[in-house]
Amino acid sequence: MKFPRLRHGWLALAAALAATLAACGVNPVTGKKEIQFVSEAQELAIGAQQYAPMRQVEGGDFDILPGLTDYVNGVGQKLAAVSDRKLPYEFVVLDNSVPNAWALPGGKIAVNRGLLTELTSEAELAAVLGHEIVHAAARHGAKAQERGTIMQVGMAAAQIGAAVGGMDAGLANLALGGSAIGLQMLQLKYGRDQELEADHYGMKYMKLAGYDPQGAVTLQETFVRLSKQGGKQQGWLEGLFASHPPSQERVEANRATAAELGRGGAIGAEAYATHVAPLLAMKPGYDKYDEAVAAARKKEFDRAQSLALEAARLLPREGRAQQLLGDLALARKRPQEALGHFRKAEALNPDYFGSSLGLGMAAYELGDKATAQGAFERSAKLLPTAPAAYFLGTIARDRGDTTAAMQYFKTAAGSDSSYGKEATAEYVRLDLPQHPGNYVAAGLQADANGRVYVVIENRAPMPLAAIVVTPVLVDAGGRILQHGAAVQFRGPVPSGQRASSAIDTTHLTAEQLKFVRVRVDAARPAP
Repeated sequence: MKFPRLRHGWLALAAALAATLAACGVNPVTGKKEIQFVSEAQELAIGAQQYAPMRQVEGGDFDILPGLTDYVNGVGQKLAAVSDRKLPYEFVVLDNSVPNAWALPGGKIAVNRGLLTELTSEAELAAVLGHEIVHAAARHGAKAQERGTIMQVGMAAAQIGAAVGGMDAGLANLALGGSAIGLQMLQLKYGRDQELEADHYGMKYMKLAGYDPQGAVTLQETFVRLSKQGGKQQGWLEGLFASHPPSQERVEANRATAAELGRGGAIGAEAYATHVAPLLAMKPGYDKYDEAVAAARKKEFDRAQSLALEAARLLPREGRAQQLLGDLALARKRPQEALGHFRKAEALNPDYFGSSLGLGMAAYELGDKATAQGAFERSAKLLPTAPAAYFLGTIARDRGDTTAAMQYFKTAAGSDSSYGKEATAEYVRLDLPQHPGNYVAAGLQADANGRVYVVIENRAPMPLAAIVVTPVLVDAGGRILQHGAAVQFRGPVPSGQRASSAIDTTHLTAEQLKFVRVRVDAARPAP
C-alpha cells in the first residue's frame, strides 16, 4: 500500500531534477557549466527596472559636468565592445563622494565621482570599468540571487535630512516597492573567486580595447595600500572596499595576468587628467559639503551651517549644499528659510528626488499643502519613498479622500522606518471603522468551573477602546440563527494584549455552544 507514495516521491524528485537540468547553462565569460535559475531576460529586466532608482539612491547623476560622463561612457563602451557577452551596457557618473563603483545585472554600471578623483590614468579607469563589466557579464549579481546571498547594506549617500531631523539615517529602509530589491543588490560583497575572475577577464578586455593591463596592477596596489590605512580612509571602507575587498593575492594575480597578456597599450594619464581636471577643481567644495554632513550627523548645527554655506559658495551650480542648508533649517524649526534653500536645490538639481522631498516637507510644515503635494509627487516619480507616500496620504486624508489616503498609507507601510510605522497606524485608523474584525480576534473560552467567557485580542499596532462584540449562534453552514447580547470592552486594550468578559450561556445546550461564534462589531483607537 506504500507504492503510490513512493511513486509520487519519485515523480517529485524527477520533476525537481528536470527543473535543475533545464536550468543548466554555460557561463558566457568563463565557458564553465553552471546552474542558471535567473534567465537573461530576467537579468535585463532587473537592470532596466533598478538602474534609475538606484542612481537616485546613490546621489543622482552627476550632470554638472556632462562631458565627464560622456568620457567615462566612452571608455566603458570600448571595453564593452570586446567583452564576452553583448549586453545593453550603460555607464554613468554619480554625484557621490564615496569612492565606489557598482554593476547591476544586465550591464548597468555606475561610478561615483569620489572614485574618479582618486584614479590617475585612463588605464586605471578602464580597470575599474572592465572589472564591473565582468561582474555583469559573468552573472555575478544573478548568481547571488540564485544563492540567496544578497546582503542588505546601508546606503552611503543620498541621505534625506541625513542626520538633522527625525528621519532615518539612510535610504535602505525608506525606498519602496521594487527599489528595495535594488537596494539589496547594490553593494553585493563579492567572493574571492568572483573578484579574481573579474580582475582577470577585465584585464583581458583592457588589452583587447588597447589599454595597458598594468593599469589594473597599479590600481590594485593602491587599493591594498589604502585598505591598510583603515579608519584614515573611511570613505573607501564604506564604499568600494565593502563590496570589492582588496588583497595582496589580487595584486599578485594581476601581475601574473599582466605578464601573460604582455605590456603595451595606452596608459592615458594626460588624457585622464584633462577630463578630470574640472572635477578636481570642484573637490574642495565637495570636501566642505562632506564635512558639513558629518557635523550635522553630530548635531553640530552651527558648524554644519558654516561649512554648508562655504560649500554652496564654492559649488554655485550644485544643489546638494542648498539641500543640506534646507535640512538644517528644518531641524531648527525654520520652515520658511528651509523652503528657500530647497527651491534653489530643486532648480539646480531638478532630476534629484531629495530636493523635491525636502521642498515638500518645508511646504507641508508651512501649511501650503498644494505646494507640498506637487513636490512630494515629483519626488515619488524619481524615487518612491516612505516619507513622500506618508505625507501624500495625510494630505489626501485631510481633504477627505479616504480611498487615496489609504492607498498612500498602505504603500508607505511597506517601509521598515518611522514613516512606515506611522503610515501603518494611519491606515488602521481609517480602516478600523469598516473592518474592526481585521484587528480584533474574538472567541469563547471556558474556565475550569465551566463558566464561559468572551475573549478578545488586540492585533492592531495601537491600543484600542470601545470594542464591541456579539456572540451569535450559527448553523452548520455558518448562517446566523440567533444573536446574543452585545459585549463592550470600554477600557483601552494594549496592542497584542487580551481581555475577557463572562457571559451567560445557561440557556444554551452543550451542543449549541459548539456553534457559537463571536462577531466583532466595532472598535476605535484609544484616546
